[in-house]
Amino acid sequence: MFPGLPIDGLDDLVPFALVLARVAGLFSAIPVFGSRVVPARVKAPLIFAMALLIFPIIRPEAVVVATDSITLILFVIKEVLIGLTLAILSQLIFAAVEFCGFQVGAQMGLSMSSLFDPATQSNLPTMASFQGALATLLFLSLGVHHFFITGMVESYRVIPVGGWHTSPGLLAFLIDATSGMFVIAIKLAAPVAVSLLAAAVALGIAARSFPSMNVFIVSMPLNIGIGFLVLGISLPVFARVLSGAFGGLTEQLRTLFRLLG
Repeated sequence: MFPGLPIDGLDDLVPFALVLARVAGLFSAIPVFGSRVVPARVKAPLIFAMALLIFPIIRPEAVVVATDSITLILFVIKEVLIGLTLAILSQLIFAAVEFCGFQVGAQMGLSMSSLFDPATQSNLPTMASFQGALATLLFLSLGVHHFFITGMVESYRVIPVGGWHTSPGLLAFLIDATSGMFVIAIKLAAPVAVSLLAAAVALGIAARSFPSMNVFIVSMPLNIGIGFLVLGISLPVFARVLSGAFGGLTEQLRTLFRLLG
């Protein structure tokens, strides 16, 4: 009935629409692809093409047991929520990077300078924008988006159509993942924070030893210089921490599947 498409007839339209809803939920919130930088005229064909590729693989699992319109609408909402729940894990990592940028920028004295971020439609500190760009490059270079495409297919083996539901275990898992965001942010900001703390202690000792020295004039360029120097030296640490966080997404997705299934 639809030549060239993996839809054999009208019976496949409803399952395909539900698959499209889950894919749309994922790609509307996943980093890079779900940002506002990607226009809707690019995002919509991408979501539709991805659903066409996934549907033949998961067609046996995409069984719809409801026929009335109200139940089908509820199924669509639940499918979108499944996609959003899967995407929130990666968003937490990017939120940790942004929080780290706020911390580093405030300690270096760059919190007043901000740039317009088209992804969030708001002004972000310069360091938060810079580290967010680095995290995006790592996200794409490590192929983390492939984890979510694979996870989308695997999710149908555990989470049936319309199987989204809340549970104490799911809420506890999301709380643990959110608290882990702050741990990642502290690890990313630790090199600069420790270096600037040591510089502040040294300046305090110098101010006591040389009362005539204007500490405030010396501290501002010193903090910026030390901050950029330590940021450059600690880039391997930044990449290692983020690589570990992205690498743990696979296990987190499997845990999420068990809680949602």
